[in-house]
Amino acid sequence: MHGYSNPGTFSLEPLLPEPGALDDLVLAAVREAAALEAAVHPRVRESVADLLRSINTYHSNLIEGHDTRPRDIERALAGHYARDPERRALQLEARAHIEVQRFVEARLATQPDLAVTGRDFVCWLHREFYVRLPEEYRFVTSASGGRRTEVLPGALRTEDVGVGAHLPPPPAALPELLDRFAEGYELRHHAGQSAVVAAAASHHRLLWIHPFLDGNGRVARLMTDAMLRRAGIGAHGLWTVSRGLASRRAAYLAALAAADAERWDDYDGRSARSLRALTEFCRFFLKTCLDQIRFMRSLLELDGLARRVGGYADRRAAGVLGTPLPASARYILLEVLRAGEMARGEAARVAGASERTGRRLLSLLLREGLLRPTSAKGPVRLGFPTAAVGYYFPQLYPEAALDEP
Repeated sequence: MHGYSNPGTFSLEPLLPEPGALDDLVLAAVREAAALEAAVHPRVRESVADLLRSINTYHSNLIEGHDTRPRDIERALAGHYARDPERRALQLEARAHIEVQRFVEARLATQPDLAVTGRDFVCWLHREFYVRLPEEYRFVTSASGGRRTEVLPGALRTEDVGVGAHLPPPPAALPELLDRFAEGYELRHHAGQSAVVAAAASHHRLLWIHPFLDGNGRVARLMTDAMLRRAGIGAHGLWTVSRGLASRRAAYLAALAAADAERWDDYDGRSARSLRALTEFCRFFLKTCLDQIRFMRSLLELDGLARRVGGYADRRAAGVLGTPLPASARYILLEVLRAGEMARGEAARVAGASERTGRRLLSLLLREGLLRPTSAKGPVRLGFPTAAVGYYFPQLYPEAALDEP
């Protein structure tokens, strides 16, 4: 059921499923996230987290119907934009999303009391994202195509809207609903397993409120990422729920729509909204989280990743994949993977080459992005350029997305 039998009633309740209803999923997600975090060398995490920001962006935008090539995202981060206006707009959108992710991570690291469910934070997410969008993405057109309205960055909507069968609350109800949202999902009120469930439930409830004229999906997923980190299963950004939601987009949208329902009957809780429908959405969302944590744990298992990195280097050396690399490149890449980083002066020793050859090889690997600098003269760490991602991390992107456009 969508819409409301009583249009004058706009209530978020219930805020959470019944206690204990999802304990099995939450405990599994907490355990798997801890194992994932422990499996990755602390110095490799930064490179993986950089890659996962792009992965998160790609899949979050894909949910909205915006398909941006991973190589175009990589080029946008380097300041290289396509001449084609449509591709350029997608690049700017992707860069905006990644920049906001970085801002969120910085605020989480420096503001331990940051209220990530608060109206200020939610509006800040929207504002920071929309001020960076190209002009063509900052307007919405009415369903009839007769009216074009600008989406004001960070501003709550001032008109009624419809989202499929869902009729979000009217603008006048938004401040009170957002205050209740902030209070009910504030993580200071939720400990342990409750915090993880709160992250899942709040994802739907923010989308049900639909506070902005456009951009609600991206904002909700960004907020949920922040909540999952604060809830203790973010694993330093080593996984992203958006990949799982994008891979099951139709099921995700259906689960969101189903959770809009009012209470079904006298056995469906005591509040305005359906307790059972919210529980089923949270179950779907947490299963998706668990699947993605396990998926990334399998990809980041050291021995398997080392085999794939070495195999990529071997194929490059054989000249069957792109421009040939010296065979000794594999030793440097594997050393950096296992040790986390490598002093530049070690390149010749690790490669079994002269100092001059070692410097040239190091320069080549840095230029290709297979290694990344920590500073101008500091150690180097592993890099994950788009050209190598499909070999290092199969299925992280859809295979077709990595084809050169």
